[in-house]
Amino acid sequence: MKTPPMFDLTGKTAVIIGAGSTLGSSMAKALQQHGAGLALVARNTEKAAETCTDLLQEGNCRLFQADTTDKAQLETALQQIAQWSPSVDILLNCAGVNSATPFFDLEMEEWDRIMDVNLKGTVLACQVFGKYMAESGRGGSIINISSVSSQPPLSRVFTYSASKAGVNSVTQFLARELAPQGVRVNAIIPGFIPAEQNRAILSKERVESIMNHTPMKRFGTPEEMQGTVVWLASEAASSFVTGALIRVDGGFGAMTI
Repeated sequence: MKTPPMFDLTGKTAVIIGAGSTLGSSMAKALQQHGAGLALVARNTEKAAETCTDLLQEGNCRLFQADTTDKAQLETALQQIAQWSPSVDILLNCAGVNSATPFFDLEMEEWDRIMDVNLKGTVLACQVFGKYMAESGRGGSIINISSVSSQPPLSRVFTYSASKAGVNSVTQFLARELAPQGVRVNAIIPGFIPAEQNRAILSKERVESIMNHTPMKRFGTPEEMQGTVVWLASEAASSFVTGALIRVDGGFGAMTI
């Protein structure tokens, strides 16, 4: 399949944080298919290698180890990536964890774990890689992954909702801060796409409630995230788009009663 010129990412390098996740690996595949080189960053490289086997078989893809909640590890990963690639043009933050613990049963250990991965991890990756992109003079695109639970928050996932609302705020703050350096910062708000982190909370009753609130009456698929991430990654296609929160949710956010 020939890539339309507007979406051609040849010569670009994309850093994928949380590359071993269902959504992360799917979006990475789309970026690779449109010509981007991939620097896959994962805490568990063994698991990521299994998930991303097809990506790693291509010559323009490498796997790097780093815990996104540890700034020093991210800085080491950046140094390694800089030796492999002449640039970092795209940063995709899609590491995430979830839990359905009721509010009054919530322990701060769990709060810290979810906030660390979902919010702190996004901030640290933007600090490390965003600074590199801003100082390079090449500009670039940062794409954060939010959630429909961020606005308004969903029941049963208190900490997750709070963390993703924070991701929205960070996205729009950084869009303003980095615009003068040519770095665009946007977030994708996925709807309900069954993945490892959310299957545990998808009871029969929960699924029925979700379907009743989704005009398209179905779950999304990881592949349905691909077009949006390629669009946001492409300077030619989305050069005037920054600070946007893009919904890919089957109409979930448009429903009231």
